[in-house]
Amino acid sequence: MASADLREELNCSICLNVFTDPVMLRCGHNFCMDCIKGVLDSQERSGTYSCPECREPFLERPALHINITLRNIAEHFSIVPEGEVGGISCTYCIHSPVSAVKSCVHCEASLCVDHLRVHVKSPEHVLIEPTNSLDTRKCPAHRRILEYYCYKDSACICVSCKLTGNHKKHNVGPLKEASTKKLAMLMKHLQGLSSKKKESEIQIKGLQDHKTKIEESATDLTKRVVNLFKEVKGKLDLLEQTVLSEVTRQKEEISLVVTDLLHHLELENDSLSKKILHFQTLCSETDPLIILQDQETFQGNPGKGAKPYVGNLDGGLISLPLVKGLTHIMSQIKQSISLNPQSEILLDEGTAGSSVIVSKDMKMASFVSEEQNWAPLTSNQFHNNQVLSDTNFSSGRHYWEVETSETGSLGIGMAYPSISRRGNGSLFGRNEKSWCLSRFKSEYFMLHAGKQIQIPFQESSQNFGVYLDYEAGRLSFYALCDPIKHLHTFTATFTEPLHAAIFVYNGFVKIVG
Repeated sequence: MASADLREELNCSICLNVFTDPVMLRCGHNFCMDCIKGVLDSQERSGTYSCPECREPFLERPALHINITLRNIAEHFSIVPEGEVGGISCTYCIHSPVSAVKSCVHCEASLCVDHLRVHVKSPEHVLIEPTNSLDTRKCPAHRRILEYYCYKDSACICVSCKLTGNHKKHNVGPLKEASTKKLAMLMKHLQGLSSKKKESEIQIKGLQDHKTKIEESATDLTKRVVNLFKEVKGKLDLLEQTVLSEVTRQKEEISLVVTDLLHHLELENDSLSKKILHFQTLCSETDPLIILQDQETFQGNPGKGAKPYVGNLDGGLISLPLVKGLTHIMSQIKQSISLNPQSEILLDEGTAGSSVIVSKDMKMASFVSEEQNWAPLTSNQFHNNQVLSDTNFSSGRHYWEVETSETGSLGIGMAYPSISRRGNGSLFGRNEKSWCLSRFKSEYFMLHAGKQIQIPFQESSQNFGVYLDYEAGRLSFYALCDPIKHLHTFTATFTEPLHAAIFVYNGFVKIVG
């Protein structure tokens, strides 16, 4: 009631609507600015002005004073439609809107506190929270209250639908019962969603942590690489100075020898020139006595003198420290990046299948079309074209390379020693105990636990690298083409020592190094 009275006070007496830009006259009455301007404009023709509300006269056109407080109140009430100031209003309070506290589905009416007291209390008069959508709670066909639920059609129905309508022979239950069942299902589904959300949050956190770890690792590795190149450049500069110093030393040493020889030969050449001149003069003499009395000695034909040995730059003294220095720098680089030297891997002939021949140096496995004339297979031998290495790794970082035939099927990877030796489950990559890069008909696949991932690798490469970081649980495969291509990295928690694992069919696989 108070809301209705207040709304009446906010109505302009000229347009009868809620004030818009209210202004006040000297007499204290308020009007919409446009409304009062229109009135004053019409009064201007007669030359007399007065308030439309109280008729108080003004000697001249009155000034209009903006009423800020009234404007704010009017704007608030303009936002809320009439009848909704207090929410849903009582249907029976027709003189002024009164907030309803309940709605009756049967009567399709909303009730205030006073009307609720006198309302019918029979069961068919179902009371709910106040709502404007009472029509949706009645059957559109029979206009009766929806009291039941048809499980077959997933529809809310009335008693007429249940007894004589389309749902007569269907599985039907009370709304409350159906609602309880659905709530139970929703709760179960909610639990599943909550569980899935927790798993998702764990995965998100794991990925975020992994991303942070990768960023930190990348930052650390970047610093290490920059520092490594600075160090390498410094060592290369020092090695360059050392080698160039040796070149300079040899050049200066040979230059000194050549200078001495030149000086000696030049003196000798001057002496020879003098002798030649003397003998030429003597040869032109006609007096026998002068010729015979000459004291200059000579020994027949002087012939050719021995050619002096000067020597060349000693390439060995130059290249040897260069090669040793570069080798030492490369060794330090490998240690700096924590990459173990290529691991020495030998195959275990005792695990090879009967169609696999292991070379004498235990580094190559080849396929033979006919089984070798061996004794019956032992329990340690594979019943297929596979072989394990004798070498195994249970810690640290290790790297090894293989060279393969251009044709044929192959598999390279790592496996636990406890892998089965027979049956399809023993094939590398087809179980939980092995990880494998497989080539079949020029296509490449990564295999583990029976799951197969095709690798989009089309380049021609017969050389591959395998890198194991046991503690980190990472096993990576690389194609050693130009440039080197990373094919795939498996992640796992390794629980047994790992052996190199090779499968071969119509070809060979050779361990390099």
